[in-house]
Amino acid sequence: MKRIFLIGYMGAGKTTIGKELSKRMNLSFVDLDAYIEARYYKTVSRIFAEKGEEAFRKIECNILREVATFENVLISTGGGTPCFHNNMTFMNEAGKTVYVKVSPAELVKRLSPVKHTRPVLNGRSGADLLSFVSENLLKRTPYYMQATIVFDVETMDTENDIHRSAQVLEKVLLQ
Repeated sequence: MKRIFLIGYMGAGKTTIGKELSKRMNLSFVDLDAYIEARYYKTVSRIFAEKGEEAFRKIECNILREVATFENVLISTGGGTPCFHNNMTFMNEAGKTVYVKVSPAELVKRLSPVKHTRPVLNGRSGADLLSFVSENLLKRTPYYMQATIVFDVETMDTENDIHRSAQVLEKVLLQ
C-alpha cells in the first residue's frame, strides 16, 4: 500500500506533477481542494468567503483524514494544509510526504497569469506580489521542511520538464 502527499506553496506544481507521477506509479490521484469543492459544491474561495479561514481549515483537516484512508493514492494538498491542525505530523505518519519546492521568484512567475483566480493574490503585482509570496513562504517553510522528501521543481516549463521531474521523483520515492 502506498500513500504519498505532495505539499508546497500554491503554484509550485503539486497537481501538475502529481497527475503525471500518479500515472507513472499506478496510483489514484486526489487533489484535496478539488475533492473539497466536489463535496461542498462550492469553490475553496467561496468557502473561505462564506465561512472564514478557520472553518475552511477544519473542513480541510477532516477531508484530509478521509482521503488518507485511501490506499495506493497520491494526494496533492492545498498550500496551507500542512500548517494547520497538526496536519504535517498526520501526513508523515500516514505516508510519505514530498515538499514540492520552488523559489519565490519562480512562484510569482507561475502565479502572475492566474492570480485573478486566487483571491489572496488578486490586485497584487510586481514587488508587492513577490513580497507577499516570499513572506508567506517563509512562514510555511518550517512546516514544509518536515516532509520526508524535499524535491526541487524550479524548472517546469514544458511537458518534457514535467515528465522528467515525475520520473526523477518516482525513483526517489522507490528508494
